[in-house]
Parts: sequence; structure tokens; C-alpha cells
Amino acid sequence: MTAYPRLAAALALCAASLGSVNAQASDELHYNQVAVRAEVSQEVAHDLMHVTLYSESQNTDPAKLAEATTRTLNAAVEKARKAKGVTVSLGSRSSYPVYDDKGQKITAWRERAELRLESADFAALSQLSADLLGSLKMAGMNFSIAEKTRKQHEDALIKQAVDAFKARAQLATDALGGKGYKLVNLNLNSAGFQPQPIMMRGMAAKAAMYADSGASPEIEAGTSRVVVSADGTIEVQQP
Repeated sequence: MTAYPRLAAALALCAASLGSVNAQASDELHYNQVAVRAEVSQEVAHDLMHVTLYSESQNTDPAKLAEATTRTLNAAVEKARKAKGVTVSLGSRSSYPVYDDKGQKITAWRERAELRLESADFAALSQLSADLLGSLKMAGMNFSIAEKTRKQHEDALIKQAVDAFKARAQLATDALGGKGYKLVNLNLNSAGFQPQPIMMRGMAAKAAMYADSGASPEIEAGTSRVVVSADGTIEVQQP
């Protein structure tokens, strides 16, 4: 009968010893580990231009209003599709009632529909936008980096980020008096910071002027900063 308590005590001692070994292994695993971060970036010129135009009108008959809006959009789309290198798509479309002064009776309906244009040819899209302003209004214009262009720059920055990470890892190792380091883990991340969309105040009048003169407005597309960061952990080896 006394064998059982002795066996239980031995098992308890064995479990405690195993737990102590695991704790020591865990401590050793994280010994002299340092988090390191490096970041590289580059200004990249925008190579895509986006323009949003819209039609907005009012009528007492909602059916006639919808028909007129559709006719205006179809004509604009047909003209836009003839422009080489321009991607054409329809944006949001909505209609809402217009009430009398007392806010009780519907006196008319108002409808708004968007046309979105995108191109790498800034001059062509500027001229097309100016031509369409005879029937549409300008909602806004903004610029971005094409996906292919972004990937090319990110691929080049990845190597720079890794080299920068290695330099910082060595700097940390030297500061701690280590003889070298071992890479525990490494994560690479990329991001691009886009500027706010450029709202073209007074663009309608300017574009109409350019359309009459046959000239295209000069476009300052600007740039965005493409960033690649390297975050990781190293284990400094002591002499």
C-alpha cells in the first residue's frame, strides 16, 4: 500500500523537474533577443489620372428625368469610348424628391449620375474632360500610381529594406558586445501614402476655355511615397 504514495511523489517530482526544464528552455529561447525595424521609401510619380464627371438635372416627371439623364450619359459614354487609352465606367446614380417651402408636397425630382474616366495619357484625358463639360459637370480629379508601377518600385525597395535591416541588426549586435547574431524572424510590409484628391475648383470654366482654344491644360500629377519596412527579431550571440 505504501508503494502508491511513493509512486505519486516520484511522478510529481518528475513533472516538477520537467516543468523546470521547459521553463529554462523557454528562457534560453528568448535570451538576448532584440526587435529590429528598418524602413526605406521612395517618391514615385503618379502615372494614372482619374476624372469624375456628373450629370444633374431636375424635372417634375421622374420618368422623363430618368430618360433625359440616361440619354445624356449614353452620349457621353459613346464619345468617351472613342478616346484612345481611356477607361470608361459609370459611377453612382441617385434621384430624390424636391419639396415645396413647407416640406410637405413634392414639386419635382432631381437626379444625379456619375461618369468615371481613367487614363495614363494625361493630355488625352484632360482634353476629353474639357470636351464633355458641354453636357456634364466636373466632380473631381485625382492621381495615383498604377499597380504595375507600384510593384516594380516595391520589388526594388524590398532588397534595400533587407539590407537596411541587416545594417541595424549588426549595429544592435555591436552595441550589445555580441560576436554575431541569428535571425529569428523577419516580416516585410509595403504601403503607399496617397495625397488627398484634387478637387478642381473652377475647372469647368477653365476646361471650357481650353476646349474653345483647342489646347490642353497642363497637369501637375504630383507623387506618392512608396514605403517598404522590414520588422524582425534577432538573437545576439555572446562571445
